[in-house]
Amino acid sequence: MTSVVLTIGGSDSGGGAGIQADIKTFSVLGLHGTSALTAITAQNTLGVQQVFGLGSDVVRAQLQSITDDFPVAAAKTGMLYSAEIVAVVADHLRDKDILLVVDPVIEAEAGGRLLRPEATSALKDLLLPLAHVVTPNIFEAEALSGIAVGDKESAILAAKEILDAGAGAVIVKGGHLDCTDLLATRDMSLFLP
Repeated sequence: MTSVVLTIGGSDSGGGAGIQADIKTFSVLGLHGTSALTAITAQNTLGVQQVFGLGSDVVRAQLQSITDDFPVAAAKTGMLYSAEIVAVVADHLRDKDILLVVDPVIEAEAGGRLLRPEATSALKDLLLPLAHVVTPNIFEAEALSGIAVGDKESAILAAKEILDAGAGAVIVKGGHLDCTDLLATRDMSLFLP
């Protein structure tokens, strides 16, 4: 039987990120992808032109519909947009036996804020404790940890703060450091070339 995975995030009209990219990835991996939209964006490679956040009740209904019918093995969050949506996602996944990957999307790579400022603390307090893996880029690691990341040592400190928030493991995507990524757990830190 094909494993069922769930992506929870925004729609990227350019198809390079968000729900569209996740579903393509799931398909390539031979997984059955399901989705719960949190926002609709008008964006392309030049930037984000507009963001329309969906109501938390709409997100809740999508999550309930999926988990009522499908045996979801794993979920991945992306753009969650608001503190209310973060709370709905955390509440829905809290007691489920679902592996959770949290990609704490705060800004689009091409520019434009995708997570309301007040939602960062909700993400840290409500969702990180449920996460098996958190995958922040350097900017997101700084926002979640409160630590400026400029070198390998500060990347480790930021990852430890995120682990202290409850995450099982952290992969800091370190494109601006002299390494590619940092994998950190409570027991070890490993830089990937």
